[in-house]
Amino acid sequence: MGKQLSFAALPLALSSMFTKAYGQGSTTPVNDVLNFALTLEYLEYHFYNHTIVGKDPNSAVKDVTFNFPNPTAQQAITTIRDHELAHVNLLKEALGSNARPALAYTNFDFRAGGTYDANNNYQMGGTFADVYTNYATWLKVATAFEDTGVRAYKGQAPALKGNPVLTTALQIHSVEARHASHLRQMVNAAGIPLKPWITYAANGNDTKVEAANAVYAGEQNTTQAGVEITNIAPGVTQAAAAESFDEFLTKAQVVTIANLFIKPAFKLS
Repeated sequence: MGKQLSFAALPLALSSMFTKAYGQGSTTPVNDVLNFALTLEYLEYHFYNHTIVGKDPNSAVKDVTFNFPNPTAQQAITTIRDHELAHVNLLKEALGSNARPALAYTNFDFRAGGTYDANNNYQMGGTFADVYTNYATWLKVATAFEDTGVRAYKGQAPALKGNPVLTTALQIHSVEARHASHLRQMVNAAGIPLKPWITYAANGNDTKVEAANAVYAGEQNTTQAGVEITNIAPGVTQAAAAESFDEFLTKAQVVTIANLFIKPAFKLS
């Protein structure tokens, strides 16, 4: 699970470099990209953390009791949670005073469409209403988050071209890809057939979870650099051609996906 990667010593050093090079204001393209990434990292961190501890870090009230099928699964998600928190802290340090206001667990709706009363208590409903009670549903949501993160970082890389921050963004991107692969293996271990990488499906969505179609839009592509991969040699199938290359998501596509899980007052634009 990527134990070799540690961000412990990075934030202060990188913050100094970023502030010197890109600290001119919150509207700079680099700051916009980093804040966009920070929002996604908050989303992932709070989803995993709430699953593990059952409550918001700022609350004494436990409102979720999630049952992992075994200690190995819980340890894997704990490791991923810790990675996401490291990403949050690094991006906050890099942005400094330009960082967007911190997002709390209560800013998100991980059931995707549930309703809340005047006291912010969740009422039944939502596309993933059973996300904290059904392990299969939880895995589907977690996998969609990680696959979105991988494609989102890839989509923003061109905006960082020529900037030192691109190196760090790519380091985070590769770890998100490892998370996605591991989550997909956990899905497979739970008896739901799924490869560790995205493979061919007519609409791009190999998870067969209709609500996640937007996450996988375009992943059925079998053409790269104007070359149809299935024509390169005999026996190259659509599945092989599609899964050999990963596609990116635009910022607009990611915003649409992420906003399904963010409460109205905090939605991305």
